[in-house]
Parts: sequence; structure tokens; C-alpha cells
Amino acid sequence: MKFSSLRHCIDVLEKQGELVKIQEPVDPNLEMAEITRRVFNANGPAVLFANVINSKFSAVSNLFGTWERTLKIFEPQLASVKALVDIKSDLRSCCKSPGKILKALPAVLHSLPLKTSNPKVLKNKCHIQDLPMIKCWPKDGGAFILLPQVFSKDPEKESIFSSNLGMYRVQISGNEYDFGKEIGLHYQLHRGIGNHHKKALERNQALRVSIFIGGLPAHTLAAIMPLPEGLPEIAFAGALSGRNFRYAHQNNYLISADADFCITGSVVPGKAKREGPFGDHLGYYSLDHEYPYIKIESIYHRKDAIFPFTVVGRPPQEDANFGRLIHEITRSAIPDNIPGVTAVNAVDDAGVHPLLLVKAHERYVPYERRVPRELLTHASRVLGTGQLSLAKYLMICAHEDNPGLNVKDEKDLCPRRQPRAECEG
Repeated sequence: MKFSSLRHCIDVLEKQGELVKIQEPVDPNLEMAEITRRVFNANGPAVLFANVINSKFSAVSNLFGTWERTLKIFEPQLASVKALVDIKSDLRSCCKSPGKILKALPAVLHSLPLKTSNPKVLKNKCHIQDLPMIKCWPKDGGAFILLPQVFSKDPEKESIFSSNLGMYRVQISGNEYDFGKEIGLHYQLHRGIGNHHKKALERNQALRVSIFIGGLPAHTLAAIMPLPEGLPEIAFAGALSGRNFRYAHQNNYLISADADFCITGSVVPGKAKREGPFGDHLGYYSLDHEYPYIKIESIYHRKDAIFPFTVVGRPPQEDANFGRLIHEITRSAIPDNIPGVTAVNAVDDAGVHPLLLVKAHERYVPYERRVPRELLTHASRVLGTGQLSLAKYLMICAHEDNPGLNVKDEKDLCPRRQPRAECEG
């Protein structure tokens, strides 16, 4: 479904009975998260909190709480993007199917970012303390922004195509942060922003970042999409939303014209502060550690801004539907990027990243069923590829043993062993 804003998406879902509005005052300290968890567990609708205590903004959660609603939000653009991925993965066969090329054309046309002027997000300004201070678990170090889109550019290049848009949790209160002036930024070293930060440090300069909140749902998914290096997430955001990514510049910061909020600031060079603890998506607290932090310059917002958030915890949670959607989009790209591997499933119920189920060719001659050889090569390649490297466990099997095996069906790959029959007599 093509949307012009997050507000548009919410209005459509409400008309379709896919959203419930809570008018009573709700506390962002634990209460909003608990309501969201209970609604998610009941396969319920998206939730709009119209009256957030100590905040002048409404907030929405559980937008992607069911698989059916997730598909509804992203279709029909999802079909166009999948066709585009198929073409890249197997151009020869797709050339024989003009229909698939025509289906992919909208995604191509909408992938080019467009510069605009006077975006609505720049019409108003606020402070960190005006935002919903959402704390999800009792031992969390403070309030967090839980669906941020963190934008950075390569310090050595000015092109918008040399950029990264990633979802890195942002702590906005607690610990030793100067409240209202500093916020924590948590990212792993291998993330795209890590390369930008490293280059900025080498040049002895602060890294400028923009944090977008809200906007089109496709922008949120783009921030977690495992794209090939060199392909900017903002291009994918346009392709999936059916609307070119629109941007502007303000004080040398890039601004997403469709965002509900935009925080601009600079990562303080060579310094760190304690971030966390945080109730993570594996169902445990990640402990507090030193991470970079941002000196805030400005916070902009639309007049009718809505603050989207999610709740993570013991899987499966809402983020499992993101993982499932990524599987749908990249299903044909895996064999293209890792030759010999025919299928990969990052198991949603394990928190997406920790457990991988893989099917790959075992073609070394002689083929010895009890001595995997090529499989070991494939396993090393998988564990060294992009976000797949986050896996803690990998189960790999030979394609030749069962070509029809569906790795997306965990029970198919790991059938329960039948109990031994008891002895009689």
C-alpha cells in the first residue's frame, strides 16, 4: 500500500479495523511497553497512544505485529522489489520473462532519491524531554528510541549514495548523559556507520549524524535491510515505499523530508559513555558498556508528528515479522551471493540472528555422506557474510540428500526423534 506519511498509514489501518486508539493517559515508563506486549501476544491491532504522560506527542506501536498486517502495509510495492531482486540474481532467465521486468520497473524508478525544499519536518522544533520517554523493562538504563533510522555519510565523500541508514538503538535518558544535550548511540563495529566513524576519527573530526523517527514504514525496514555493500539504504527505502526518498539539507545535516522527527548532532570524537543495560531481543539484558554518544544540535518535527516504537524481548516479538519479510525479499539473492548455498533461514523464534538453518551443495568427489567437505567451505562462507556473521549456531545439510527439504520449516529440518518402544515381557 502506498503511503505519503506515517499518519496516512495509521489512518488507513484505523479504517480497516487494524488499529485501536487509547485516549486515556498512559505512562511511557513500563506501562506502554506492557500494553504493547499483551496486544502483540493476542495477535491484536496496532496501538495508538493518544495521551502519553509528560509528552506532547502521541505514539504508535505494534504496527507490524501480525504477518498479515505487515504484508498489507508493504504490498504491492513488495512484489516489485522482489521482482527486482530476482532479476539481479538471475538476469538470464528474467530476460525471457518481460512481465517480471515490467513488475520491477516501479522499484527502479522510485529508488532514486529526490532533493526537496521546505519539508514539513523542519516546520517545528522541540527538545529531547518532549519526546515519549519509553522504558520497556525495569532494569533498562533509561528511555530509548527503539525504531530509529540513523543516517551518516562517508566523511571522505559528499555523495548521498555513499551513505548508511541503520537501526542502532539510541538511549535518550539515564546514565551519565547530559539530559537533553547528549544521547547514546549503540552500534556493532561491523555496521556501516562504523566505517564512517572510523574515517572521521582518522580525520580528527566529529561525525555528523541525523536520526529519523517515523515517516514511511518502508524507511524503517530499509534501516535493517542487509543490502550489498555500495547500495544505499535510502535507495531501497524509495523502491519499497513506491515513493522516492525525499531529502533536504539543514545546517549541513541531511533531513528526511517524510520523517516525523529528525534529530541532528555529531558523534563526539574519541570519547564514550556508558550505554545500557537494555532488555534485548534475545530475552536477556545486554549489560552496560561504553559506546559513542552524540551531542545534539537540533530536534525537528512535523506538526502532527507521531512517535513509533517497538518492544523487544524473548522471541518471537514484533521484530520477527521484519526478519520474515527480509527472508521474503532476499530469497533469491542468497544463491547469487553465496554460490553453492541453495537456501538460508535465520530462525525468527531464536531472535532472527542467533540460529541459521542452511542447505547447500555437497559436490566434492568422491561424495562421502559421512564426511562433509564442501559443506564446511559453505559454512565458513555463510558465517563470514554480512549480518549472517552474527549467528551463534549454524545447522547445515547437503542439498543432494533431500533437494525438496524446506529450511524455512524448522520441523522439516529437525524432526523430533520418535521415542524408543518399551520392551515387552
